[in-house]
Amino acid sequence: MKITAVTCVKNEGPFLLEWIAFHQCIGVTDFLFYSNDCDDGTDALLDALAELGHVTHLPNPAEGRNYQMEALKDAKKQAVVQDADWVWIADVDEFPNIHVGDHSFAALIDACGNPQTISLNFQFFANNDIEAFEDRPVISQFSRSHNPDLWCGEAAIEVKSLVRQDFPLHYYGAHRPFFKPKVKKKNRPSWTDGSGRDVPHRFLVAANPRRIRRFPAAGARNFATLNHYALRSLDSYLVKNDRGDVNRENRTFDDTYWRERNDPAWEDTSIQRYLPAVTAQISALKAQGDIAALHDACVASHMARRDALLKQESYREMREQLRNASKLPPQEEEMLRKLGLLEEPA
Repeated sequence: MKITAVTCVKNEGPFLLEWIAFHQCIGVTDFLFYSNDCDDGTDALLDALAELGHVTHLPNPAEGRNYQMEALKDAKKQAVVQDADWVWIADVDEFPNIHVGDHSFAALIDACGNPQTISLNFQFFANNDIEAFEDRPVISQFSRSHNPDLWCGEAAIEVKSLVRQDFPLHYYGAHRPFFKPKVKKKNRPSWTDGSGRDVPHRFLVAANPRRIRRFPAAGARNFATLNHYALRSLDSYLVKNDRGDVNRENRTFDDTYWRERNDPAWEDTSIQRYLPAVTAQISALKAQGDIAALHDACVASHMARRDALLKQESYREMREQLRNASKLPPQEEEMLRKLGLLEEPA
C-alpha cells in the first residue's frame, strides 16, 4: 500500500527527521515536501533526502501568501500523489497517534472499515513549561494537553484527513478534501472519524462554513487522534513567530494563539509507544550521506536565530509575556470570570 504524505515547510529543519521517521514507522511510503523562503538549511536537508530517495522536494509554486493552497493544487498533478493509494496532508508539527492493531495507518484503515476518507481530530499539546530547545524527539518532551473532547469551550475540534485515491476529488483542502459538486447523493464518499463512525452530515457536505474543517471530538478518537505540537519549546516558539505569517510591526504582541494551545489539564503519554522505533529510524536516516551534518546545521541555525531575536527588546518582552501567561485559554478564563469563579490576582 502506497501512502503519500504532503506538507509545506518554511524553516522547519530541526524537526524534519523526526516527522519523516515517525511517518515511515506508521506506514507512509512517500513524501512530497514544498518549501519556501528557507534560510535555516531546511531546503538543503530536503534536497539531500530527495537524492537518497526518501522524499520529493519541490519549491512552493505560490506567488502570493496562499502558500498551502497553491501547493495542494500543484500536488494533485504530481506523480507521487497520483500513484498513491492514500494521501495524507498534514504539517510537520502534527503526528497521528493510532491506538489500534500495530498502530499503523494500515491498522487504522482496517479498523475504520476502509472508507474513502478518515478525518482525525486535533489534540493540542501544551508547552509543559519547557523553555530551552532540545534536539530530541518532540513526542518525548510534550505530554500535556487540553481535555481532548473540549478545546477553548468548543466541542467541535479541527481535523486533518487521510484520503483514498478513489475519492471523487474536487480539490484537496488543508484539513479535508472536497468532493465534486455534482456528485449524486448515493455516490457521496464513505467518510469516517477516528472511531470508524460516519462523519456528521453537515461536515460531509460542507454545509456550514464555520464547521467545514471541524466536528465534535467526543467519541471520535477511539482508534486514533492527531497530536498537534503547535508550541513546542519557548525557544522554538519565538523562532516560529519570527518565521510565521503574522506581521507584528507597530502593534502589541497578542498571546492568544499561545494561550489557546497551552492548556495542560490532561496528561497523555500514549504516543511515546512509538519512541523506540522512531529513534532507531532517525539514527538510520542520519547514517546516510550528509544527513546528520545537515540536520546539525539546521539545529545550529535555529539556535542562532533564537539568540539573534533575544537581542531585540520586543522579543525579550514577548518571552516574558509568554512565561507569565495564564494557563487558562482566554475563552475559559472569561467564562469563569463572568461566573465569579476566577480568583483574580491581588
